[in-house]
Amino acid sequence: MTAPTDTGAGAGPAAQYVYGVTRADSDLPGELTGLDGRPVTLIAHQDCAALTSDLPAGRPLGERSDLLAHQHVLEALLEAGTVAVPFRFGAALAGPEAVEKELLAANADRLTQILDQLDGRLEMRVRGTYVQDAVLRELLTDDPQIADLNARLRQIPEDAADAAYYDRVRLGEMIAHALEQRREHDAQALLEPLAGAAEATVRKQPAREDDVVDAAFLIDAARREHFENTVRELGAAHADRITLRLIGPLPPYDFVPEA
Repeated sequence: MTAPTDTGAGAGPAAQYVYGVTRADSDLPGELTGLDGRPVTLIAHQDCAALTSDLPAGRPLGERSDLLAHQHVLEALLEAGTVAVPFRFGAALAGPEAVEKELLAANADRLTQILDQLDGRLEMRVRGTYVQDAVLRELLTDDPQIADLNARLRQIPEDAADAAYYDRVRLGEMIAHALEQRREHDAQALLEPLAGAAEATVRKQPAREDDVVDAAFLIDAARREHFENTVRELGAAHADRITLRLIGPLPPYDFVPEA
């Protein structure tokens, strides 16, 4: 869900920074603070309530401390078992009345629906990275063309290396192509059992060449141990060629609709 970003300036009630939305009858963790150490409060409308604090005045948002404070508020609710629709960093409105009318009243049914979908659930993220030497050995073993070209290039004297420039480029392209095919196969081998232990999955584009998979999973909190065991079993089964990393639990950012 896309949050409002109107920070409106001027006299009157303080502009409000919005961390997310929870149920109106939720209890906040004691003395919960957000940006600039300001207390987090609830602004309610019917069944939903926005988690807000006064917006810092006289400076733009974006300092590292702001990001950490935003994260702290949402993680505190997660730890307390309080369901919340987490907003991405940077959402603000002109004041409490704007929060109630423009955010809560205007989106009441949709927010209630999302809270119901997220209740009792959390996000876990799994990243898998190739053990480079192991996968390169696989490519050399499984593809005779790559192995032959690599062997020929290794025999070229250093003082003649420039003459083999285009062959080295070709070898790099062949390895990249073979790695891409292998990555898709390996990603599916990891994603299928993980998706089977989750309620929903969001697959992300790997950021680096040696990344195999990067995915977020929506987990029933009661099945968290089962999911973590699945990750451990997969990690052990593929340890010689893929390193798996489990991150979480996290606020379920990836399972909140953008609009």
